[in-house]
Amino acid sequence: MKKELFFDRYCGQQFVALVEDGKLTEFSAENERRGEMVGNIYKGKVTNVLAGMNAVFLSCGLSRNCYLSMEETYTDYTKYDGTLVETQSRPLGLKVGDELIVQVTKPSRGNKGAKVTTHLSFVGKCLIYLPQTDFLGISRKITDEKMREKLLKIADKMRERKDEGFIVRTQAPFATQKQLKVEAEYLKKLYAQAVDGAKDAPVGTLLYQDEDLPTRMMRDTFGDDIAVIRVGDEELYQRLQKLVALRKDISERKLVKYTGARSMMKEYGITPLAYDAVRPTVPLENGGYLVFDHTEAMTVVDVNSGSYVGGANLEETVFAVNLEASREIAWQVRLRNVGGIVVVDFIDMTSEEHKTAVTEELKKCLALDKAKCNVLPMSEFCLVQFTRKRVGSEALSFLVKPCPHCDGNGHVHEDIFTFTHLRDALLDCFAEGYTSAIVDLNEGILKKILSEGVFTIEAHNRWKDKRVYFIGHKTYKEEYFTVRGETKDVLQLPDNAQILY
Repeated sequence: MKKELFFDRYCGQQFVALVEDGKLTEFSAENERRGEMVGNIYKGKVTNVLAGMNAVFLSCGLSRNCYLSMEETYTDYTKYDGTLVETQSRPLGLKVGDELIVQVTKPSRGNKGAKVTTHLSFVGKCLIYLPQTDFLGISRKITDEKMREKLLKIADKMRERKDEGFIVRTQAPFATQKQLKVEAEYLKKLYAQAVDGAKDAPVGTLLYQDEDLPTRMMRDTFGDDIAVIRVGDEELYQRLQKLVALRKDISERKLVKYTGARSMMKEYGITPLAYDAVRPTVPLENGGYLVFDHTEAMTVVDVNSGSYVGGANLEETVFAVNLEASREIAWQVRLRNVGGIVVVDFIDMTSEEHKTAVTEELKKCLALDKAKCNVLPMSEFCLVQFTRKRVGSEALSFLVKPCPHCDGNGHVHEDIFTFTHLRDALLDCFAEGYTSAIVDLNEGILKKILSEGVFTIEAHNRWKDKRVYFIGHKTYKEEYFTVRGETKDVLQLPDNAQILY
C-alpha cells in the first residue's frame, strides 16, 4: 500500500492528511494557538463533588470544568497486552478545595467539559511511560513472540519503582536497547518536571503539553511505510527536516517541499475530500448511499439502496449494497475520526449467511484502523453496533459549528472553511498572473480576518509583492465571497475597501 503524508500550515491552523493508494484516509487540523487538549496535564482544583454520580468536577483553567470519576480505574489499555497487577479501582476521597494533577483523556464536547484522569501517561516514539500505574504492556501489532518477550523484559528493567509501568509501542523493535533507555529517561524527566512545576503553580496552570499535530503524526508514523512526505509551508518544512534528521527510518529524500503557486491541499485533491467528510450523505460506488447522523449519545449510519437495482433477486441486491456499505463505513469513521458508539442500520436481509458475511466484512475493514474497534453481532433487525476509541477530535468539531438560527439543531461551516476556500481562490488568482485581488465578502468574516491575522503568513511571504483588497458586505452570508483579479496599477475601489495588512 502506497502511503503519502501531507503537512500544511495556514490561517492559524496546522493540517495533516494521510493518503493511502490515492484515497484520503485521515485528515486532521489543529489550532496553532490552542493545540490539542488531549494529553495536556493541568493543576486542578475540586469545585464540586457529586456523590450520587461518583463524579468530581475540577477547575483546570479551561472554558468548562473538567470531569473526574471518584472511583476511576486505570487508564484504558485494551489496545495492549500485558499484566495489570492492580485491577481494583481506588476511591479518591476528594473534597471541595483539594488540588491535584490531572491529565485530559477526552476533549470537551458540546456542553460537556473535558474528561480527566489522575493516572498520568507520557507518550514517546517507542514507549509510553506510566508513572503511577503498575503495568507492563506491549502493542498487539508486535506479533513475534520472542521479540515480545525480549521487549517486555527490557521495559521491566527500566522500572525503578513497582508502582510505575511502561507500554511498548509498535516502533520499539526498530530501536536499540540503548535508545529505549534514553527515551525512558526522557519521559521520566517530563514527569518530574510536571510534578515540580505543580508545587507553587496556581490552579489552572498547564504543566505539560503534548507535541503539536505534525510532530505527533511524525512520531507515530513508520518511516518505511511512507512513500513521500509533502510540506506546503517553509517554517513547517524546516521543523520536519530536523525531525527526519534525528530519525533513521525515514529518508530525507522522502521529505518534499511543495513549491507550486496554488494551494497544495487543493492541488492534490485533498481539500474537497476533507470537506466531504462533514456531509451527512455519502454515495456508494454501486449507486447506494449512506446517511450519517451524529447525536449526543452515538453516531447512527443508515444504509440505503439508492439507484442500485441489482441483479436476479432482492436478497442478492440488498446483500451487494450492504457489503459495499461495510467497506465505506469503515473508511468513513476513520476519515471523520468518529468515536464512541456507532449503530449501523443495514438494509434488511433474510439470509443468515449474508448477515454474517456483512458483519465480518465490517470487522475486517475496521481492523485496518489504528483506533481500537469492537464490533457486535448483527441483530435480527439487521442492526450492527460497534465502538471506536476516540483519538483526538472529530472532523465535525473543526469544520462545522452549531447553526445560530435554529438553536443548534443544524450546523453551518466553521470560519476556517471560509478562510481555506478564500485562500485557495486567492492563490488561484495570483497563479493566473494577476498582481492584485479584490475580494467581496461578509463583513463579520472580514473583521475576523483582519483582527486575528488569518493571512499573516501569506501576506509576509507568498503575497508580499501582491495586493489584496477586502470589501465587506452586511448582506453576504458568512461562507459567500467573490474574488476578482486585476493587473492595473490604479484601481477604483469603494471607500470601505481595506487592504490586507
